[in-house]
Amino acid sequence: MKLLLDSLLSSYSELKNSIPIEPNCQFGKNDVVELIDKLRSLLFPGYFDDEYAEVLLEKVKRLLLRLLAGKKEQENKEESVKLVMDFLTKLPKIRASLATDVEAAFDSDPAAIGKEEIIISYPGIYAISIYRLAHELYLFNIPMLPRIMTEYAHSVTGIDIHPGAQIGEYFFIDHGTGIVIGETTVIGEHVKIYQGVTLGALSTKGGQSLRGKKRHPTVEDNVTIYSGASIFGGDTVIGKNSVLGSNVFVTESIPADSKLSIYDRPIKRKSQKYWYYEI
Repeated sequence: MKLLLDSLLSSYSELKNSIPIEPNCQFGKNDVVELIDKLRSLLFPGYFDDEYAEVLLEKVKRLLLRLLAGKKEQENKEESVKLVMDFLTKLPKIRASLATDVEAAFDSDPAAIGKEEIIISYPGIYAISIYRLAHELYLFNIPMLPRIMTEYAHSVTGIDIHPGAQIGEYFFIDHGTGIVIGETTVIGEHVKIYQGVTLGALSTKGGQSLRGKKRHPTVEDNVTIYSGASIFGGDTVIGKNSVLGSNVFVTESIPADSKLSIYDRPIKRKSQKYWYYEI
């Protein structure tokens, strides 16, 4: 046992640059899950918790203060209190955006019995609600916490939305499993996407040198993207009112009012590698 312990201690020292011994994050996953649950109870009162809003707000405030201040709670207390209160004032705005997302889901899905069913059971609404919360924290330049929140939603729903993405109102995700939305993605209003869609970076070979650069596509208003479609590149723009069919692979901009799909006859060759087909 002593040999094993010595070997582990040695690895702690040797690998400390790859696996930091003292992470900057002073909280655990369970704390983040608790925060998500309480925030969603505030966003959807009566659905997930019977506590009064005043009680929930106080609990969320205390939990956020602990998460943000960490070991330096006293040193950063004044700054943390302001940050927490600034974030909490965003909750009505987040609820307003989520209301449009629920409306979009109900209007778009004939299988939906009612909005209550959507709020309680739809993975798309679950992932979007956590994204909208995490995105506001991301805008405050809070490290780690927003990403941990959206990755938890990813683990639960199979929907991976980076908190840095910019997503407009009336956003509808149907089914959802396998969806990836990258950090610098921009999505307009009234956009619908289905399972297996990727809004990704064209290449990640540049690694950390690409940080802060626009790597993911822009999807304009009133676009529908069907299952399995892959859209890549920071310069790629999907024009408004367009429809992308299942399994298309897009690395170039598509003009407004376009229809794009894999079809049995080629309409136009766009490059040496890819064929674009019209519905």
